[in-house]
Amino acid sequence: MEVPSALCLNQRMKHHPLTLLRAFRGIMCLLVLLLTAFMMILYCGFPSAIILRLFSIHYSRKVTSLFFGSWLALWPFVFEKINKTKVIFYGDIVPARERVLLISNHRTEVDWMYLWDLALRKGCLGYIRYILKSSLMKLPVFGWGFYILEFIPVERKWEVDGPKMCHMLSTFKDPRDPLWLVLFPEGTDFSEQKCIRNQKYAAENGLPIMKNVLLPKSKGFSACLEELRGSLDAVYDVTIGYKNRCPSFLDNVFGVDPSEVHIHIRRINLVDIPTPEKEATWLMDAFCLKDELLSNFYSKGNFPQQGTEAPLSTVKCLVNFIAVLILTSTCTFFTFFSSIWFKIYVSLACAYLTSGTYFNIRPTPLLGFLKAQL
Repeated sequence: MEVPSALCLNQRMKHHPLTLLRAFRGIMCLLVLLLTAFMMILYCGFPSAIILRLFSIHYSRKVTSLFFGSWLALWPFVFEKINKTKVIFYGDIVPARERVLLISNHRTEVDWMYLWDLALRKGCLGYIRYILKSSLMKLPVFGWGFYILEFIPVERKWEVDGPKMCHMLSTFKDPRDPLWLVLFPEGTDFSEQKCIRNQKYAAENGLPIMKNVLLPKSKGFSACLEELRGSLDAVYDVTIGYKNRCPSFLDNVFGVDPSEVHIHIRRINLVDIPTPEKEATWLMDAFCLKDELLSNFYSKGNFPQQGTEAPLSTVKCLVNFIAVLILTSTCTFFTFFSSIWFKIYVSLACAYLTSGTYFNIRPTPLLGFLKAQL
């Protein structure tokens, strides 16, 4: 599979070489993000997502979303303002703070990070949840963050994942809580080898043969709709394309690629999604449409209906960055240069987060627990 010629015309001009300055800047950005994440998790995440949850799940999520929405906003700031990556939106204009199930193609390992750029613009960055492979929960520091933000880990074995996934989904039904639940139905990121295997399987089983996406798996999608259909406002069908090449995590950190990220959004009302018996067919049709959209994108260089979202405010991004930096710097100072009780607190919080993330357990509100015992 060759990279389409329309996207290669200006590749040399738009591809940023990895200079010493870019490498230094990227390392500094990554260190700042790691340090702020660590302190935010310990001093904001642990009290809000663990201690406050003993009294109210709703207010626990509200406070957690406030703090972690501010931290997650650092990434779009890095992408769009520091690295100068151009993020262009197409398709439907979606309302702010809806409760949605978002399905997307999975072109590379960092697709999920660029969805933060859209969520930030819609006021739902702190309420975004991902269904992700369980191995990512083992990442240092970030795994604790995934746990606090209630990401749903899966093993890619439905007999194992089904009951756990349905249990976690059942806790997301409160209509007072905004929700962006993100699912990548392909189950893995796209590659040429995977695409060839998919095309062979599709030909043998009478399924559509697609060139730009993999065949979607419907069980996770159906489980999400079964549990949450009554509390969702819509489904967002998102298609992501990159110029000039698909980025890796380090490409993002160093600002090498991508030069442009193109995001097409379709907003589908729940009434337009068929009954459970036909959900798999609907999902397959949605991915056929994605394949067509991407084919046109690779030949023309853009999706239809451009310009549905405004650029990020540089002033707001800087104010948020400074606020997060001041907060986490203060926490760092107290940890290393203040009372020993801060070090004891950090040790206990780390121990709890390690075990909680490993076993995927969360505290039950005391009032609800007491009522269940009576």
